[in-house]
Amino acid sequence: MKQKYQKKLGRFQRIILEVGFILFLFYSNLLMGEFTHSGMGQSEGLPLAVWDIFTSANLIIGIVLALIGHLIFDFFRNRL
Repeated sequence: MKQKYQKKLGRFQRIILEVGFILFLFYSNLLMGEFTHSGMGQSEGLPLAVWDIFTSANLIIGIVLALIGHLIFDFFRNRL
């Protein structure tokens, strides 16, 4: 009889994974915005669009919102 082993992530690993995924979604949304009507992506190309979105202000906003998002997900995970 085969036993299925399910490895659970540690709390810190889950936080890193969720925050990283939220940051990925945040930056992909910013990059997509650079290729819309007024962004640098259409006129200057991908390298300058990427350079434009990776700023310290965007990083701080992304990390703060990702941590808030993790807290919300954790609340609902424990609640349901």
